[in-house]
Amino acid sequence: MIQFRNFALARGARRLIEDASLQIHTGWRVGLTGANGSGKSSLFAVLRGEWHADLGECVMPSAWKIASVAQETPALAMPAIEYVLDGDAELRATERELSAAEAAHDGGHRIAELHARLDEIGGYSARSRAAALLAGLGFSGADFSRAVADFSGGWRMRLNLAQALVSRSDLLLLDEPTNHLDLDAVVWLEKWLAGYRGTLVVVSHDRDFLDGCVTHIAHIGNRRLTLYTGNYSVFEESRAAQLAVQQALYQKQQRTIAHFESFISRFRAKATKARQAQSRLKALDRMERISAAHVDAPFDFHFSEPARAPDPLLALDAVTAGYGERPVLRGLALTLRPGARIGLLGPNGAGKSTLVRVLAGELKPLAGRRVEGRGLAIGYFAQHQLEQLRADESSLAHLMRLDPATREQDLRDYLGGFDFRGAMADAQVGAFSGGEKSRLVLALLVRQRPNLLLLDEPTNHLDLEMRHALTAALAEFEGSMVLVSHDRALLRTVCDAFILVADGQVAEFDGDLDDYLAWLAARRESVVTEEGQAAGSADKAARKDARAAAAQERHAKLSRRRPLLREAQRLEAQLAGWQEEKRKLDEKLVNPAFYSSPDIDQLKGVTSRQQEVTRLIDEAEHRWLEVHAELEKIGEV
Repeated sequence: MIQFRNFALARGARRLIEDASLQIHTGWRVGLTGANGSGKSSLFAVLRGEWHADLGECVMPSAWKIASVAQETPALAMPAIEYVLDGDAELRATERELSAAEAAHDGGHRIAELHARLDEIGGYSARSRAAALLAGLGFSGADFSRAVADFSGGWRMRLNLAQALVSRSDLLLLDEPTNHLDLDAVVWLEKWLAGYRGTLVVVSHDRDFLDGCVTHIAHIGNRRLTLYTGNYSVFEESRAAQLAVQQALYQKQQRTIAHFESFISRFRAKATKARQAQSRLKALDRMERISAAHVDAPFDFHFSEPARAPDPLLALDAVTAGYGERPVLRGLALTLRPGARIGLLGPNGAGKSTLVRVLAGELKPLAGRRVEGRGLAIGYFAQHQLEQLRADESSLAHLMRLDPATREQDLRDYLGGFDFRGAMADAQVGAFSGGEKSRLVLALLVRQRPNLLLLDEPTNHLDLEMRHALTAALAEFEGSMVLVSHDRALLRTVCDAFILVADGQVAEFDGDLDDYLAWLAARRESVVTEEGQAAGSADKAARKDARAAAAQERHAKLSRRRPLLREAQRLEAQLAGWQEEKRKLDEKLVNPAFYSSPDIDQLKGVTSRQQEVTRLIDEAEHRWLEVHAELEKIGEV
């Protein structure tokens, strides 16, 4: 187990954790939560042995194998699957030792030991396990043999994640593993971790993900590390009870609840919306229970009512979208009207981000028309916009450029709602973390009073409190919205309808998120079946060739093996005769009666023959060993 005894941790003069005493038992799966900067990454460094406690101690078994996700991926030429297998250090070491032993023709006993060890650690199934991990994380079969250097940064992070998962660890440390994953991969990883047999500590800001894979929550707040039994929803209920004295702030969520109730009352009786209405009933129930757990969140903002609401806001007519000469989506026909709240669903790489870029006007259609309504005001969030912030300017300077007519104090108050307070509002953006940059981009977007929000993975790098604040603000938003996200809680809460992007087409999805996850599972199973059938057809000729090659090899082995077997049998017969002769000669030479009437010539003859037979036996035994060594190299036929 992992034991914290009067544990304290600081970064410089700043205290992160004080007087923590708790135990994490073997096999527990623990979600580590807390605001950005509360000490989660520092605690991971302690668990990896890179940092030490400032006071007290953190004790864990010295023999444990610890796995975590590397943050850097060198541009290697090796195939992706080989890079993933490198995550199992013992497997690779055993393979190298076995290859060296076989090349040096070491004794069969050592080679047998290494083969036995490979079997014990699952070495013979390691490649198939690595392939399953890669497939689950979104890689195609063709990607397995691609060089690591060919993948983009986000896909290299997935390779690093697969490398950590393949390692057969005792302790697995995962820091925001879902950031670079789509919804399909997040659901797969959640199920994989739920079956992990070691001890897991995971930092994640995805509440549904934590609910699905952890057994405990360790929360860092107010410099305290507190352990809760149960998943994230249970933790929120427990923490809400602890914060019950602050229930006056509960009213902040009443407008969000009113939005849910309005949707339910409008669509409960409509057949095409009945499932979504039921889903919203569940989400409403959940929001009422958890709201008090976030009363002390540092974020407080909302979207202003849009100045205009043209109808339609935006329309795509027979649009083909893609890059260069390569179309990704064809025949797009989509009209966005005021009040639309749409979530985009679809497998990884199907074109969701491409559709959002076309809607935003960043990507021109290859064919067809994109028509804007008069007065359209788009608020567009995408990860690449974080890099377009001016590194040498402050968040206040960015906001003043956007809204120069507003008083500076009013702008500072506004930034405070996104937790840019005091000196933080004047700090240069270049030093911001990914989460802080995301918050600033969102602050700039909210300030523009858009009537159409286009959000492509807005929750990446945001902590749970900021996600909760964003969810509440989007639930109140009076404009229209198109959302791409792997955060199921956000999708369930703010989307009234879903559109499926798959196989180059865009169509309305009649169902809720649970139906979509079932659709994904069925699609994945269908793809596996089709690939298996295709592989079976493609392998038929290969298997025939393999059988012919195997038969030829067996024939070649037999032609080499037969004369060796005959020679071995001849040597064994000769050895039996010579050994019997030597036994009789030895008996004669040790018999005293042989020397009672000595015959010098006879004595010389017996002695000479004994020496000759001894030599013949030595040579035959040496050759017999050589013959059997060659037979071992040839192997069984």
